[in-house]
Amino acid sequence: MRLPKITLTLSLFLAAAAHAAPAPRVGRVPLLADPHLPHVQYVLVKKSARRLYLMNGDQVVRSFRIHLGLMPNGPKERSGDYRTPVGWYHLVRRDPRSEFFLSIQISYPNRADRARARAHHWQPGGEIMIHGLPNHLHSSLSYYLHSDWTDGCIALSDANMMQIWMMTRDGMPIDIQP
Repeated sequence: MRLPKITLTLSLFLAAAAHAAPAPRVGRVPLLADPHLPHVQYVLVKKSARRLYLMNGDQVVRSFRIHLGLMPNGPKERSGDYRTPVGWYHLVRRDPRSEFFLSIQISYPNRADRARARAHHWQPGGEIMIHGLPNHLHSSLSYYLHSDWTDGCIALSDANMMQIWMMTRDGMPIDIQP
């Protein structure tokens, strides 16, 4: 399958010489969507299959291998359970400067998640993201590519995360299934 060209705009600052003042900190990384990318209406995650699908109606636009929380079975119930949520959410915020290669926050916990946690006197947790690999690897690359390793997030390769970043928008629904 031939992938469309993805445009990435970066600002780089270089020091004039070794004795020059350090280069200024690089600001936000603007990523521009390619107009030739297919239309996506929602994101579908099937945890048991370890797949994330970008969907247009009932048609799969793209399919990606994913990695989940360290305890992937069952829905997320509380902070620190290392599970990935199950249910309907939305993509709510993008962070190009996270500790991972790009991240998109999911709207977990929703009202039902908070009520369930409250009934058990638990904290529901939060900051569930779709993201790439850590910017600083703490284990071998093989570990990240072949294991469930997150605290409850949905992780992909950096190249796949770039495609998801470019083909989705904030507010888009995401259906995470067991």
